[in-house]
Amino acid sequence: MFGKISQFLGEVRVEMGKVTWPTRDELKSSTIIVLILSLALAGFIYIVDTFLASIMEFILI
Repeated sequence: MFGKISQFLGEVRVEMGKVTWPTRDELKSSTIIVLILSLALAGFIYIVDTFLASIMEFILI
């Protein structure tokens, strides 16, 4: 059992060595893009929700 665990951890170390990690600038730009798109999606959902709520209020009254 311990042999399998050590083999697994060795394989993990080899695979992690193959990973191409992003630079600090790439990480910053990707984070900014994700934040902007998340805010845009939240705004869109808010607008659609408000619109549909007003339609439902108009129908039910």
